[in-house]
Amino acid sequence: MKTIGILFGIENSFPGALAERINARRADGIRAEFVLSGAVHLDRSPRDAAIPRYAVILDCISHEIPLYRALLKYAALHGTVVVNNPFWQSADDKFFNCALAARLGVAAPPTVFLPHKEHPGETTARSMRNLEFPLDWDGVFAYVGEHGFLKPIDGGGWRDVEQVRNREEFFRAYDGFRDLCMMYQKAVNFTEYYRCFVVGQKKVRTMPYDPLRPHPERYLEAAPRGAAARKLLQRTEQGALTLCRALGYDLNTVEFAVENGVPYAIDFMNPVPDADLHSVGAAHFEWIVAQVAGMLIATARKAPQPPELRWSAFLGAVPPPANPPRAAKNVAPPKPPSKPAVAKAKPARPKPISTLAGEEDQPAARAEPTGSIAAAVSGNDALAEDTIETVELPGGEEPQIGTQPDTTAGTEFAMDTKETGVRKDPN
Repeated sequence: MKTIGILFGIENSFPGALAERINARRADGIRAEFVLSGAVHLDRSPRDAAIPRYAVILDCISHEIPLYRALLKYAALHGTVVVNNPFWQSADDKFFNCALAARLGVAAPPTVFLPHKEHPGETTARSMRNLEFPLDWDGVFAYVGEHGFLKPIDGGGWRDVEQVRNREEFFRAYDGFRDLCMMYQKAVNFTEYYRCFVVGQKKVRTMPYDPLRPHPERYLEAAPRGAAARKLLQRTEQGALTLCRALGYDLNTVEFAVENGVPYAIDFMNPVPDADLHSVGAAHFEWIVAQVAGMLIATARKAPQPPELRWSAFLGAVPPPANPPRAAKNVAPPKPPSKPAVAKAKPARPKPISTLAGEEDQPAARAEPTGSIAAAVSGNDALAEDTIETVELPGGEEPQIGTQPDTTAGTEFAMDTKETGVRKDPN
């Protein structure tokens, strides 16, 4: 018997439906339950400790509760596979992610990170002697522009995000962020917006999305059609897969804002993505539950796995792409060789970061990601088959978990309910 543990907060619909879906499959004696743990003793064996008894743990709350992050790292140390990797999450920040996107060839808006407005903690001006002063603000605005968004380098749920349209608004907002470390990002005047839900670094569900609408209305039903739309959506889905594989996320959402036909990666640090039934809608919810259940079962079959705790394993497994040389103009095609060409040996594939990415030795570009709306655009007749069986929820009803309210919290959508009427960036 192998157990999949689900660690979550006050959200209700997704954890309950996921546990029921996994248990309904009765796959190889694998079962799911909600994680329960108390004090973990350092000198106890992994077999006696509460957390490491799970083969796999799905983490839906440790980004808000440091206690759970410590428990998950302890579990990973003893062979439990944690989705998402708690070590990588501990080192993540939005500016690094933007830099990584640019290095991998995924379009990201011009972004700079800024010093604290006020000295943090017990520091003084003497602590900041390595910092340039005064800052080259003219250079900042020349690079980003005066219409942009101030965002915390490490944050989410729209907390401390401010849109500015000129220098006066910028400095007024910047002065109010106190000792927060912020970044300033160019505003994307998007005409289309998509949220890609990525599971297991292989499956993508691309959802048309409007971040300017009220939360219950943000997921849109209509999908774009036509050859140009299909090409754009394939680009966003490939970009989402590239980022999740580089970051080692087995569960994530990646958001793209499209301006002049270019999809810019706006938000992709969402290791606890929104999956609430009342937020994403019934069709997206069914896909998410089925795909996550299949991914967790496949992971549990391989568990336990020895942990790879070196940072080089995270950062060194995906080499930066080489810049292809530009094709010369008016160059005649090469003549066919007079002798049969000898096939060159293919270079070895780099070891994937994720414990799940190696399940399929197939580049994402060979097949359309399952569940994508790019596949639904007219003209695409070769759809990839979904190999994960879908099972209806027992009773067709939403599960209940004790007396917890039927709501979503602790997700990327936990934003202030105050409506300001100001156009906001979705993170």
